[in-house]
Amino acid sequence: MSDAISALQGRMVPGEVTVREAGLRGMITLRGDLSDAALRGICTDVTGQDFPDRGKISAEGETAMCWMSPDEILILLPYAQVTGALGRIDAALQGQHHLAENVSDARALIFVEGEFAREVMAKVTPVDLHPAHFGPGDFRRSRLSQVPAAFWMPDEDTFAVICFRSVAEYAFDLLVASAKGGRVGVF
Repeated sequence: MSDAISALQGRMVPGEVTVREAGLRGMITLRGDLSDAALRGICTDVTGQDFPDRGKISAEGETAMCWMSPDEILILLPYAQVTGALGRIDAALQGQHHLAENVSDARALIFVEGEFAREVMAKVTPVDLHPAHFGPGDFRRSRLSQVPAAFWMPDEDTFAVICFRSVAEYAFDLLVASAKGGRVGVF
C-alpha cells in the first residue's frame, strides 16, 4: 500500500498574500437529520466543537464542523483520526439513517493568507465578501471561477478553501494569479 499524499504536496507561493496547501487533512462528510440529538452529540464528541448554525463553521485548531446543507455536515480533523472517528460515528448512529464517509483523499485544503486575502477571494467568487456580510465563523459553498469550492475565514486576514482534489491545482493557480493581480482597494 502506498503512503497518502496531499493533492499539492504542501505547495506554497509566498507573497503579500501567501497561497499554500495545508497538506493532509482529515475530512468526513456526514449526512442525516441534523436536528437529531444523537447525530449532533457524536459530532460534538468527535470534534470538541459546538454544532454550527446554518451557513456557519465551528472551528478551533485542526478540528471543525462545517454546515454544508440542511442534511450535511463536514467534519475536519487530523488525518490520522478519521478511521477512529468514523467508527465512533457509525456506532453512535447505528440503526439510524445516515451516511458517514471519509472524503479526506478526495479533497484539498488551501489557505489564502495576508492583509488583502479578502480581495484575492472576491476576484474569483460570486459571494459578497464585504466584511459586513462575511467574516470569521461564516461558511459558504460556492465556486472559485468555474469550480465548486467551500470556504471560511479562520481570522480577518485568512481564507481556508476546500475543493475537490481533481481541481486543486487549478484552484491553487487561480488564487495565486488573483493574489499577483494586486490590490483593488474595495475593502
